[in-house]
Formats: sequence, structure tokens, C-alpha cells
Amino acid sequence: MSRRFDLLVFDWDGTLMDSTGMIARSIQRAFAEVGLSEPSDVDARYVIGYGLHEAMQYLAPDIDANKIQQVVDAYRGHFLAKDHELQLYAGVLESLPRLQDAGFRLAVATGKSRAGLDRVLAATDLAHFFEATRTADEAFSKPHPAMLEYLLDKTDVAADRAVMIGDTTHDLQLAINAGTASLAMSYGAHPLEDLLPLNPLAHFDDFSALTDWILTHG
Repeated sequence: MSRRFDLLVFDWDGTLMDSTGMIARSIQRAFAEVGLSEPSDVDARYVIGYGLHEAMQYLAPDIDANKIQQVVDAYRGHFLAKDHELQLYAGVLESLPRLQDAGFRLAVATGKSRAGLDRVLAATDLAHFFEATRTADEAFSKPHPAMLEYLLDKTDVAADRAVMIGDTTHDLQLAINAGTASLAMSYGAHPLEDLLPLNPLAHFDDFSALTDWILTHG
């Protein structure tokens, strides 16, 4: 049976790893630590997927670069103190080999830093599944198309043969900007009602359901 897609590009936080709550709490604690008003949970979750500096600048547009760096540094301290507790979503460990064995090529486009992604790939032993990865400190932040354009070029896959899989509007808008299809995960940072207007091909509330759909329709 012929496939529609050759390349599956995954977001990380909120798509493969259950980390959005910890990220939001770490953002809030970082703002408090440097003497700024804590963003709401909704606002803190909204910026998940941006690069760190872009996220903090979005949340506090009127503060200077030095203060932004203080918030970023404080965030890293809070997050790194807890990131060893994070878990992959149910179904991820079982599903990635199924997708790979079916002939799909896998990649990652994430708002994490390169150091952060490499650390978590090593901790989860998932690096061997992904033939290419791109992070927020190597390209313009989502939803700029640069991350996906790099991955498409790196893998020599045409945009219409790739699909972006993510849990935020930034992921889905990234797909639109890069000319790929998208699939939405409804259990992550952004609510489903915000994802649907960006016209993903389908949406899922667990990773195994996504995998079954891809194996049948992808």
C-alpha cells in the first residue's frame, strides 16, 4: 500500500513528553524569582514551543535584555532541577518502533535548546529513532518555517510528503508556513479549540491513536 507521507516530524514537549505542566510552573517561578509578576498558567502554556528568549520576551515585552536573561537563567535552574522526573506519554515507546518498522522516517522540531534536546534524547534512549532534529537555538523560533525547511532539506523530502505533529498552535502554524500537513495532539499545551482553526488533518487525545491513524491513513 502506497503511503501519503515519508517523513513524520514530531514536536517534543507536550507531544512526546509530558512536560507542559512543569514548563509552565518553571516559567512562573522564574518570573517570581527575579521580582516580576508571574504569568498566568494559560499565558505560560501559550509560549511553550517558542525558544526560551522569545518566550520570555513575549510574556514580558517591556523588560530589557538583561532582565530577560535573568528570567531565562532562573527558568533553567527551576526546570533542570526537576526534568529527570519527566516521563514520555503513554504509547510513545511502543509506537516509535512501529512507525519506523512501517517505513516512515522520523524527525524532531522543538523549542528546546540543542543541549536540552540532546540531554533528553540520551535520557530516554530515543535518539536512534530520529534521523534529523532541529532546535530553537539553531533556527528561527516556531512558527517561522526555518526548522521544518531545514529538516526537509536534510532528509531530501518534499513538503507535501511530510507531516508536522504537535500540540500547539505554533506547531500547526509552522506546518502551514513550511507547506506541510499537520496532525494535532489535544493533550498538550494548547486546547483543542485553539488547534482546530489551523486545520490539522486529524486530532488525537493519546499517542497510540495517532500511531494507528498514521499506519492506516499516512
